[in-house]
Amino acid sequence: MREVSNANFGLLIAYILPGFVLLWGLEPYSPTLAVWLNPPQENAATIGGFLYGTIAAVGLGMLLSTIRWLIVDSILGRTGIRLPAVSFKALRESGEALDRLVDYYYRYYQCHANSLVASCLLIPLRWGSHGFRPFEVFLFLGIAVILWLGSRDTLRKYGAGLHDILGQ
Repeated sequence: MREVSNANFGLLIAYILPGFVLLWGLEPYSPTLAVWLNPPQENAATIGGFLYGTIAAVGLGMLLSTIRWLIVDSILGRTGIRLPAVSFKALRESGEALDRLVDYYYRYYQCHANSLVASCLLIPLRWGSHGFRPFEVFLFLGIAVILWLGSRDTLRKYGAGLHDILGQ
């Protein structure tokens, strides 16, 4: 098995982690997910369950990323965070700098914003399966504010870095 490195850590936090959050929220609604995530003691966790859970988390992470693009990116754009138009021709000389910029800021933006979307979907799923719990409202709002601020800050820093790389 490959280790977590700079090359794959960003993908792990951008897609798998938020996808797993939503997978966890869906677990009470699916006996199959329940077995993957909480195997009975006599049936210890299996490689198949791990693999299916990981693939499901990646798929859900990609779906969350699309929802993020549709909603969060639009809202941030309307609130003043604009990314420059990227010409791949202009990046010919700056590929390594762009890779670092993506690793340092954009993957964290994806993690924060995708996790925000996952959290917004998770809370109604939890209430549907476990009943309404008032303390979860405050917990959710606190987490949502932190994720919103984190996504806004990292996207702003990514945009500033793009401006520097492109000389705009």
